[in-house]
Amino acid sequence: MNNKYYELLGVTEEMSDEEIAARYEALKKKYSEERFLEGEAGNEAAQMLNKIGVAYNEIMAERREKRSASEDNSSYAKVDALIREGKYAEAQAALDEFNERPAEWHYLQSVVFYRKNWMNESKKQLEIAMQMDASNEKYRTAYNKLKEKIEYDKSKAETPQGAAGAAGASQQPDYEGQQMGGGGLCEQCATCCACNMCMNCFLNACCGCR
Repeated sequence: MNNKYYELLGVTEEMSDEEIAARYEALKKKYSEERFLEGEAGNEAAQMLNKIGVAYNEIMAERREKRSASEDNSSYAKVDALIREGKYAEAQAALDEFNERPAEWHYLQSVVFYRKNWMNESKKQLEIAMQMDASNEKYRTAYNKLKEKIEYDKSKAETPQGAAGAAGASQQPDYEGQQMGGGGLCEQCATCCACNMCMNCFLNACCGCR
């Protein structure tokens, strides 16, 4: 906000809305009367009446935006806490209460969908978030990790399971049933574990990087 608006009304940012409104009304009354003066004095008063009106509206609009942003941040923190606690239905209900839905809203919605294992829906929400805030590294990183997981899951689902035979299958541990002793993970399983770990670690800190 340009300080000239505050200076024009003779107020400061520390003053309350009520104090600023009272100052504006006093000036408005003064210049409303003086605009009927003859000559230059009347013209100057009319101009000042217009200027203080613009200044007051700009000041109050900025204050409303700041309050709204502060309330949104508090609400986002609430959604974040609910997600961390595994209360996805409550997190969704909190998201549904938002009237404005900026990029961060869509990001949080993607996290809720991810926790519900709705990968495609999560991906769509991240795409919207990136469209609204293309410079946000957090959204881009989450999107790339999610794409890796979706692509891995798809390739795994398309891989024939019976071709190797029973003996071969017993030698190739799947993702769900890894044996903890003897031998290492196969390359695909290691890739999936790494992808899941990255995605979960990242989304566990869903609101901590703003």
